[in-house]
Amino acid sequence: MADLKYGIAIKTNMAKASGRFLGISMKKAVEVCNSLRGKSLNSGLRLLDDVIAEKIPIAYRRYNRGGTGHKPGMGPGRYPIKTCIEIRTILKSAEANAEQKGLDSKSLFIAHICAQKAPISWHYGRMRRRKMKRSHIEVVLEESSDKTKKELGAKKK
Repeated sequence: MADLKYGIAIKTNMAKASGRFLGISMKKAVEVCNSLRGKSLNSGLRLLDDVIAEKIPIAYRRYNRGGTGHKPGMGPGRYPIKTCIEIRTILKSAEANAEQKGLDSKSLFIAHICAQKAPISWHYGRMRRRKMKRSHIEVVLEESSDKTKKELGAKKK
């Protein structure tokens, strides 16, 4: 049985999780999601841990105006620590959902990860009325097999 949500059909070998109204920048979340998409769950979590420890930067490919500095071994990049912490909790939640469904957590990969802009609200009690940054994050993990790896490789080309 397939559940059509987030524009992707959720099958029995998939697990999903989402974070709503997160207090993170949508632009930073887009860059982190683009770097995680298609990776295995373990390597994605390792990448997020390294970014939080400021060992590996996230490459800024789309939102890099305004003097984004180059990092060693790559072009423009930064360390979006708060964003990585939030996305890491959502990935852990999706992993727990997959284990609840009986999927093997070692063979999971990130089939769909998406950041969307959430409604903007105001900081209450402020004289200048600054707006808050809000984002929605959607994650779908899929249990990998040889067939799905070939399909994912064909999509990237």
